Amino acid sequence: MPIRFPDLHPPAAPASRTRSAGNRSSAGPDAGDGDRNLSITSSRKPATPGKPSTPASDTSGRQGGKASQSMEPRWYSCALSELGHVRKINEDAFLDAQEEALWVVADGMGGHSRGDRASQAIIEAMHTFKPKDNALESVDDLLERLNNANDVCRNAAQGQVMGSTVAALHINGDNAYVLWAGDSRVYRHRQGRFLQLTDDHSLVQELHRLGELTADEAENHPSSNVITRAIGVADDVDVQVRQLDLQAGDRFLVCSDGLFKDVKPAEVEANLALPSPRQALDELVKLALRRGGTDNVTAIVVQMAIS
Repeated sequence: MPIRFPDLHPPAAPASRTRSAGNRSSAGPDAGDGDRNLSITSSRKPATPGKPSTPASDTSGRQGGKASQSMEPRWYSCALSELGHVRKINEDAFLDAQEEALWVVADGMGGHSRGDRASQAIIEAMHTFKPKDNALESVDDLLERLNNANDVCRNAAQGQVMGSTVAALHINGDNAYVLWAGDSRVYRHRQGRFLQLTDDHSLVQELHRLGELTADEAENHPSSNVITRAIGVADDVDVQVRQLDLQAGDRFLVCSDGLFKDVKPAEVEANLALPSPRQALDELVKLALRRGGTDNVTAIVVQMAIS
């Protein structure tokens, strides 16, 4: 049976895309079938150079592995980054690397030194990634690259704070892996069920977990922009990793907090469920901008094929 995508026509010539161009929020993920947290420690290796940036992308991808080039696409992805109506520069950056089954959003920390450079350092470290046959080796490689980006930020900061949040989605075989530090998020829509896959690393989320704030209080707290984990803010990198099962038709959203800070979870869910990934992406970004566009808005929608 041919592989189908919902209401879309993937481009004929797949290609990886990067975009260089951040601030914060809270809520926690629920458990999903086949999902589990992984405890993985990465080693270090030299940082890798970057590649030119582009404003947006639409790409279709194939199953990883050497024999994959003759196979039909397993996924389609599209990405978009907008400055917003308040910020003077875009401190977000993204990687839409469909051939490597890797999607990354980095949100430079506003109010600190060179947030745009910090987010770009993450993308520069990740864009040469090539998946390995062993999924955990691929995850280790991604963590090493985040360590490299952390070193770049620490060396360039010259005593100041130069940091960025990050959220990444990597597909390998029948599983997906989510890596994140900070409050950039990954969501999944599966057969009518909407799930936040990441748990914000923020002060208000920690207080909410401890029972000191309700969900509503955490959402509207004046310290909602205080992040407890990020790339570049400390010598040691603390990245959380989650393994997920994959099902045909799964749809993922990887985004910076500029998308969801003024958009309610029910609205994110409703728009992510729109007929096509491109429509979902466009409507989500438009809604965030209509609500004020107080931050940079960056999002990637990844659609698994319907077998």
